[in-house]
Amino acid sequence: MGDASIVAIAFRYPREGSLEELNSDVAAIEHAGTQRSMKNFMAQVGSRPLDEWEELHTETLDLSPKFAPYVGHAVWGENYRRGAFMADLARSMAENGIELYGELPDHLDPILRYIDTCSEPLSDVVEVLPQALMRMSKELRATDKKNPYRHVLDAAQTVAEEFVETRRKAVSR
Repeated sequence: MGDASIVAIAFRYPREGSLEELNSDVAAIEHAGTQRSMKNFMAQVGSRPLDEWEELHTETLDLSPKFAPYVGHAVWGENYRRGAFMADLARSMAENGIELYGELPDHLDPILRYIDTCSEPLSDVVEVLPQALMRMSKELRATDKKNPYRHVLDAAQTVAEEFVETRRKAVSR
């Protein structure tokens, strides 16, 4: 499992054993900055009972979210362009065996697993992912500066920047 797939786990609804799973997986993260961001997140959510973490997740990402964890929405809003992006992404994810687990294809969880798995990702993903994460991070910090999910967005941003840099190097060869 790559760094992006490990970060993706933090965007899933917490359950019994989620913190232990993250602790185990985060130890395998190669990038020091990504690992540090994830450890900061785990320290903050790990100090809470599970029901409080569940509530934090819901108020941050689900019901009246502090930021919408959808890449297409962050970039295009509810525009036809997002629909085309999601259709292309859904097709590519299916071809690459990425399970959506009930999320839309532009949700951060499947997107992060997609960039870890797909050898030829859609160019739109390469182009918009860092921009989308910056907007999400800005939205969260504007509404809740101390929210632990800011650390997960930081980790996702680092992973996205590494992904884009790796793709650029591969294309320029």
